[in-house]
Amino acid sequence: MSECPHVGELPRPEPAPLTDTCPECLAVGSHPVQLRLCLVCGHVGCCDSSPMRHASAHFRETGHAVMRSFEPGQVWRWCFVDGSIV
Repeated sequence: MSECPHVGELPRPEPAPLTDTCPECLAVGSHPVQLRLCLVCGHVGCCDSSPMRHASAHFRETGHAVMRSFEPGQVWRWCFVDGSIV
């Protein structure tokens, strides 16, 4: 994994998750495939394999570039701006 410039801009420590699932999916009755945690604000959204793609929508709405997997045992992070694992 490489460090992108957006990683250095992240708050320390990592923000606490605002919820344990995708609230937007709950609101519309959809089911997330996997979850992503925004490392800027703690928003939890569903991945791009999910029907609604709320994590990507969160990036487009806020500009919060880096998210990490919110799945047990997964520790990778993704930068939407760079389009790469960081």
